[in-house]
Amino acid sequence: MAILETLIGPIASIIDKVIPDKEARERAKLELLRLEGSQEMQLIETQISAIIAEANSRDPWTSRARPSFLYVMYTLLLFSLPMGVLAAFNPGTAQDIARGMNDYLGGLPEPLYALFGTGYLGYTAARQWGKIKGVEK
Repeated sequence: MAILETLIGPIASIIDKVIPDKEARERAKLELLRLEGSQEMQLIETQISAIIAEANSRDPWTSRARPSFLYVMYTLLLFSLPMGVLAAFNPGTAQDIARGMNDYLGGLPEPLYALFGTGYLGYTAARQWGKIKGVEK
């Protein structure tokens, strides 16, 4: 339960930043506290433990997989800058490229997007936990 106790504070802090409505924020925090002793929270703790173990792995393929995936996502986002310039000079080509990318991304299965979100949040939680414990800087 040490991991859980360590994560309650950062999760509550994230809730404060993400949820603008004060009542909704308080409900989310109460739900977090309610889940603290439940089996669902134990499952989350088990999943986070696995993510932390994976992040601390000495295997370069394992320890670099999640950050590498994030770099791919960042590259896709940064690609919007040259696309904006291209759109200024040749809007038809930019629209064709954007349509092709939308068709491709729309064809990816929904669980893949869920996996990305889980991995991103898990990586962030593992990094935060490592910083709190003094393992990472």
